[in-house]
Amino acid sequence: MSDDMVEQINTIHRKVGSRRVGEEEARTVLLRRTYDATAEDVWDACTDPERISRWFLPVSGDLKLGGHYQLEGNAGGEILRCEPPRLLKVSWVMGDSTALSEVEVRLTPEGPEGAEKTHFELEHVAVVPPEFWDQFGPGAVGVGWDLTLLGLGMHLRGESVGDHEKFETSDEGRELMTRSSEAWGAAYEASGAPADVVAAAVRGTTAFYVPPREDGEDGEGGEG
Repeated sequence: MSDDMVEQINTIHRKVGSRRVGEEEARTVLLRRTYDATAEDVWDACTDPERISRWFLPVSGDLKLGGHYQLEGNAGGEILRCEPPRLLKVSWVMGDSTALSEVEVRLTPEGPEGAEKTHFELEHVAVVPPEFWDQFGPGAVGVGWDLTLLGLGMHLRGESVGDHEKFETSDEGRELMTRSSEAWGAAYEASGAPADVVAAAVRGTTAFYVPPREDGEDGEGGEG
């Protein structure tokens, strides 16, 4: 795996937690990193449909406060808050699920004029079935969000993200997802989860994202 990919994964700060939402307990994953771009540029990359399709997925819908969006082959939902260029909050619904699941993106400008950076935070709050959390832990969504932040960073640097599916089945992509799964395991353990519970969740997440190849290779990626 390239040094740049390793650096990009290592720049993400991850935090795992929980909170009460009404009568239910919701799980939370928080990702933080800094981009070498203005808040306005990061905001535009996260809200302009044409740009979103270049680094994430094609998106359709009524993309305004109170409107609904749909990512191709992925989540959809309602735009709950939209405060450019600082805050975007949406519901995050997969299929016909009715469980609470919301994603909030927060942008904070940093640095002097002419050398602006943006502190980026993404928080995903969801009510997760206990058996699903026990099997995968935070990595179930965390690995996907790591890849998303990686894609956004490439786009902001003017690089082409390329074919997502091809990358995720490559040696480099498999190694990246393995490292991401392990990083979420470390964040899970830092939240107070027992080591054996963490280890089981990391195994489950890695097996999901990095299944054994059909030719019999193990689940490890290429050389770092």
